[in-house]
Amino acid sequence: MSTSARARHVTRQIQGQPTSDGAGVKLFRVIGTQSLPDLDPFLLLDEFLSDDPADYLAGFPEHPHRGFETVTYMLAGRMRHGDNQGNSGLLSAGSVQWMTAGRGILHSEMPEQENGRMWGFQLWVNLPARAKMIAPRYQDIPPADIPVVTTPGGQRLKVIAGEFHGARGPIENVEAEPVYLDLELAAGGRETLALPAAHNAFVYCYEGAVDVGEDDVARVGHRRLAVLSAGDEVTIAAAGGPARVIVVAGKPFGEPVARYGPFVMNTREELVQAVDDLRNGRF
Repeated sequence: MSTSARARHVTRQIQGQPTSDGAGVKLFRVIGTQSLPDLDPFLLLDEFLSDDPADYLAGFPEHPHRGFETVTYMLAGRMRHGDNQGNSGLLSAGSVQWMTAGRGILHSEMPEQENGRMWGFQLWVNLPARAKMIAPRYQDIPPADIPVVTTPGGQRLKVIAGEFHGARGPIENVEAEPVYLDLELAAGGRETLALPAAHNAFVYCYEGAVDVGEDDVARVGHRRLAVLSAGDEVTIAAAGGPARVIVVAGKPFGEPVARYGPFVMNTREELVQAVDDLRNGRF
């Protein structure tokens, strides 16, 4: 750790819960639960993982969004997305889609496989009041466009958003100024990652277990989310065998959050307007 940097530590840990969404897709929800309703600017984090087609084949038929952004990161499987504006794209293993719903969109996300593993994450990221009604857009990022670097500690790191030692993630022009890293640690591996000091941040362990922190170290097990304190950097070490985590940080907006299903606005009146606009074909 540099002499001027402040080490982040774990302030609390969250154990997610099984749930389902869409047309019955089985998920593991970590943010958006009673234990952690949100972590400004993050509104929801789901992990989907199954080798059983019955858990995912029904997919997510057409549904609306307004007022925030959705981020889908695929580890395995294939998902086709389409919307009411004629856009279509394919999410394959290793790809990322950052969708800005803005003023409103109707879209679907449907599996393009009948067997095999479907695995990945969906993260919801809030928009500030001034940007909630911007035009919808997609950033579809194929695996080849996501930098994969070897860290100074010899670990493998994918830079989806943000920067690490000169490698910049392909996600651009996002209000939350996000950092989104996928860190793969070998047994005994250890790495320190710089994070913007003003950002809220978390670590989610999706393989193995890790020790998080420099002096105040916390063991974070499989499928547990660690909320981080303020600071400039976080140290993560494999606890025993190999491990993988996502490290995510974003600029908090500090604004009121009004939620109703797929709509996230600032006031109840704006939610009523969103429902009215959907019913009257204004999405």
